[in-house]
Amino acid sequence: MPFPDLPDRLREVRGRIEAAVKRGGHGQAVRIVAVTKTYGPDAVEAASRAGVQDVGENRVQEAVEKMDAVSVPVRWHLIGHLQRNKVKFLPRFHLLHSIDSSRLADAANDVGVEHGQPIAALVQVNLAGEATKGGFTLAELPAEAQRLAGFRGLRVEGVMTMAPLDAAEGTLRQLFAGARAGRDVLARAGHPATELSMGMSNDFEIAVEEGATCVRLGTVLFGARS
Repeated sequence: MPFPDLPDRLREVRGRIEAAVKRGGHGQAVRIVAVTKTYGPDAVEAASRAGVQDVGENRVQEAVEKMDAVSVPVRWHLIGHLQRNKVKFLPRFHLLHSIDSSRLADAANDVGVEHGQPIAALVQVNLAGEATKGGFTLAELPAEAQRLAGFRGLRVEGVMTMAPLDAAEGTLRQLFAGARAGRDVLARAGHPATELSMGMSNDFEIAVEEGATCVRLGTVLFGARS
């Protein structure tokens, strides 16, 4: 059976998350999104068997291939950058984590209107100023939050952010607190913004201490990628 140690790894991770929630004092529920990118469909099946209901993929094409290859009842999350020419696939996903530009928001909204059901999405905030990552700055967010409030085909459920891999703890806490502030901006604009998607295998405990409601975990669950 592939990934035989996944249940033990998951048990340990859940214990670490529970302890981090207590340390952080935010009292939030935390959802684990098992990131199955570059692993085969057997990783999705293993996650489902272990009790994980949410799986995340970075690329639409890889996600769709796995959707068509498995029959387990999981919720699919798109966590990577989405090209506008692939927005037609959005109705197949439970949640888009990466609205990183106004143009992508417009395109996703059009799909939601056409589909007759709003696309559930998170706004990506770029708090570290990394040129290689998309997203809105905190200064840009209030105007965009007001603009998105008029959309019928997009339901903004919160914020997603990514921290630099080598960031020090103090920097991580500053970035994650900034994401929390970004979520508050969205909520004040009238969005049902309760989600904070932040934290990966290397920093998820700090993210949870800072209020993360969703952590995106790959290697800590499945082992190192080949």
